[in-house]
Amino acid sequence: MQPLIHKYIPKTTKELIGQDDVVIQLRNFIVNFSKEKKNSALIYGSSGTGKTSCIYAIANELGFEVVEVNASEFRNAEQINLKVGNAIKQRSLFAKGKVILVDEIDGLSGHEDRGGIQAITKLIEDSAFPIILTATNPFDNKFSSLRSKSNIIEFKQLDYLSIFKILKRICEHEKIKYEEDILKALSRRAGGDARAAINDLQALAQDKKELTKESLEELADRNKTDNIMTALNKIFKTTDLKIAISAFDNVGEDLDEQLLWIDENLPKEYTKPEDLAKAYEMLSKADVFNRRIRRWQHYRFLVYINALITAGIASAKKEKYRQLVAYKPTGRILKLWWANQRLAKKKDIAGKIASKTHSSKKEILKSTMPYLPIIFRNKEMRNNVINYLDLNEEEVEWLKNKAK
Repeated sequence: MQPLIHKYIPKTTKELIGQDDVVIQLRNFIVNFSKEKKNSALIYGSSGTGKTSCIYAIANELGFEVVEVNASEFRNAEQINLKVGNAIKQRSLFAKGKVILVDEIDGLSGHEDRGGIQAITKLIEDSAFPIILTATNPFDNKFSSLRSKSNIIEFKQLDYLSIFKILKRICEHEKIKYEEDILKALSRRAGGDARAAINDLQALAQDKKELTKESLEELADRNKTDNIMTALNKIFKTTDLKIAISAFDNVGEDLDEQLLWIDENLPKEYTKPEDLAKAYEMLSKADVFNRRIRRWQHYRFLVYINALITAGIASAKKEKYRQLVAYKPTGRILKLWWANQRLAKKKDIAGKIASKTHSSKKEILKSTMPYLPIIFRNKEMRNNVINYLDLNEEEVEWLKNKAK
């Protein structure tokens, strides 16, 4: 069955609900691009508010081509210039005009971006076509140059009645039976995310073509936050890959912590050497993908990591182990990881100082870093340091903790 989020993607601006003012602003920017003082628009808002859909709907009405690239897939400035640079130099062969969409700029690396942000800023200055950037949070310090070159347009979170209208239209087209109160309850649960609401509707109603109170209650139970113990049970104690692959969907631990929990408890659970070897092969491949994400910001690999550490590890055993295992958090490895995380922050900050002062990172770690937390105690000096070094939130928090 075709995903409903694709089937009902708005084709025209009349089909867009809840963002009337924003549609007008964005359409005017594209239509009057030659008269605009800035060559790009930076649109932002939470997930499922219609940012990308709006661009395609406007372009469709105008007969424009949309050239879409995802910022999180860029490795460096050279790759950005290759992908976006070629697009802004060539006129569209079959469309009246062209819009360059650089989606999810939040995905750009925080470590100097390998020149990524500077490259996009330069391309904006030279572009003969409107460039649209999308972001969830564009107010990070690292995006200051992009903000100065762009018209800032906010997509506000959709209210539940707007989402209700979208779901109601889909139900009527798909002949899904529903009661308005239940459909409104589903709309409220989405938290302003229309995409999530449509996915929930499809999950609940695709078999029986009916949305019931019971199915909505089942969804509420499924969405309760699972703890890490439940997740490990889903992986270690099942051979059903459908159950295993969803193990980490609703846990609070981040990916690095998930990997450490599995690494610590895997040999306690899998006692057969052959099963253990296969499971660790899955875990090691996941670690390789994780390192590639850290190095190249290839966030699309996250789906492979999740499959490897859930369904992959579950499939490594020939049969389910019956013994009871008390899962425990890792000790030495976790402490080592925490220490490395703290050291990495220190090195990142030292690198920024070294770049600004044309010094070596090694020298800065010795001569300057011991005094930076002391400087940070002064509010005025702290703000100057943050702005001058373009520190991100994690680096600022690290320095604040060291200053206490």
